[in-house]
Amino acid sequence: MSDQKDRVFAPAMNWSQPREGAPDFVKAKLGIKTDEFITFLKENAKPSGWINFEMKQAQDGRYYFELDTWEPKPQANDEDTPF
Repeated sequence: MSDQKDRVFAPAMNWSQPREGAPDFVKAKLGIKTDEFITFLKENAKPSGWINFEMKQAQDGRYYFELDTWEPKPQANDEDTPF
Protein backbone atom coordinates (compact mmCIF):
# COMPACT_ATOMS: atom_id res chain seq x y z
CA MET A 1 0.00 0.00 0.00
CA SER A 2 1.32 3.43 -0.85
CA ASP A 3 1.92 6.22 1.63
CA GLN A 4 -0.40 9.21 1.69
CA LYS A 5 2.30 11.41 0.14
CA ASP A 6 2.62 9.03 -2.83
CA ARG A 7 -1.06 9.10 -3.72
CA VAL A 8 -1.92 10.29 -7.23
CA PHE A 9 -5.51 11.16 -8.03
CA ALA A 10 -7.00 11.06 -11.49
CA PRO A 11 -7.29 14.63 -12.78
CA ALA A 12 -10.06 15.95 -14.93
CA MET A 13 -12.23 12.96 -14.09
CA ASN A 14 -15.49 13.01 -12.21
CA TRP A 15 -18.44 10.76 -11.82
CA SER A 16 -22.05 11.19 -10.83
CA GLN A 17 -25.20 9.22 -10.28
CA PRO A 18 -27.04 8.24 -13.48
CA ARG A 19 -29.61 10.63 -14.85
CA GLU A 20 -33.16 10.29 -13.63
CA GLY A 21 -34.99 7.67 -15.67
CA ALA A 22 -31.80 5.85 -16.72
CA PRO A 23 -32.12 2.04 -16.93
CA ASP A 24 -31.26 0.08 -13.77
CA PHE A 25 -28.10 -1.34 -15.35
CA VAL A 26 -26.61 2.18 -15.61
CA LYS A 27 -24.81 2.65 -12.29
CA ALA A 28 -22.86 5.88 -12.80
CA LYS A 29 -21.80 8.53 -15.31
CA LEU A 30 -18.12 9.28 -15.83
CA GLY A 31 -16.86 12.53 -17.31
CA ILE A 32 -13.31 13.13 -18.49
CA LYS A 33 -11.74 16.40 -19.62
CA THR A 34 -9.82 14.95 -22.55
CA ASP A 35 -6.85 17.33 -22.96
CA GLU A 36 -5.83 17.14 -19.30
CA PHE A 37 -6.52 13.43 -19.05
CA ILE A 38 -4.53 12.55 -22.18
CA THR A 39 -1.53 14.42 -20.77
CA PHE A 40 -1.93 12.56 -17.46
CA LEU A 41 -2.17 9.21 -19.29
CA LYS A 42 0.98 9.88 -21.29
CA GLU A 43 2.91 10.93 -18.17
CA ASN A 44 1.81 7.93 -16.08
CA ALA A 45 1.38 5.01 -18.49
CA LYS A 46 3.53 1.96 -17.84
CA PRO A 47 5.95 0.78 -20.53
CA SER A 48 3.33 -1.81 -21.49
CA GLY A 49 0.99 1.03 -22.43
CA TRP A 50 -1.45 0.30 -19.59
CA ILE A 51 -2.55 2.55 -16.75
CA ASN A 52 -4.59 1.31 -13.80
CA PHE A 53 -6.89 3.11 -11.38
CA GLU A 54 -8.57 2.06 -8.18
CA MET A 55 -12.05 3.38 -7.43
CA LYS A 56 -12.16 4.11 -3.70
CA GLN A 57 -14.68 5.40 -1.22
CA ALA A 58 -13.80 8.41 0.93
CA GLN A 59 -14.74 8.64 4.59
CA ASP A 60 -17.60 10.95 3.64
CA GLY A 61 -19.02 8.26 1.31
CA ARG A 62 -18.03 9.83 -1.99
CA TYR A 63 -16.12 7.78 -4.55
CA TYR A 64 -12.90 8.81 -6.28
CA PHE A 65 -10.27 7.37 -8.60
CA GLU A 66 -6.66 6.97 -7.59
CA LEU A 67 -3.75 5.95 -9.79
CA ASP A 68 -2.69 2.38 -8.98
CA THR A 69 1.08 2.67 -8.62
CA TRP A 70 1.62 -0.89 -7.36
CA GLU A 71 4.46 -2.71 -9.09
CA PRO A 72 5.25 -6.41 -8.63
CA LYS A 73 8.55 -7.23 -7.02
CA PRO A 74 11.11 -8.36 -9.59
CA GLN A 75 11.56 -12.12 -9.72
CA ALA A 76 15.07 -13.45 -9.24
CA ASN A 77 16.35 -15.24 -12.35
CA ASP A 78 17.96 -18.63 -12.02
CA GLU A 79 21.18 -16.98 -13.18
CA ASP A 80 21.06 -14.60 -10.20
CA THR A 81 20.61 -17.36 -7.64
CA PRO A 82 23.83 -18.03 -5.75
CA PHE A 83 24.88 -21.70 -5.35
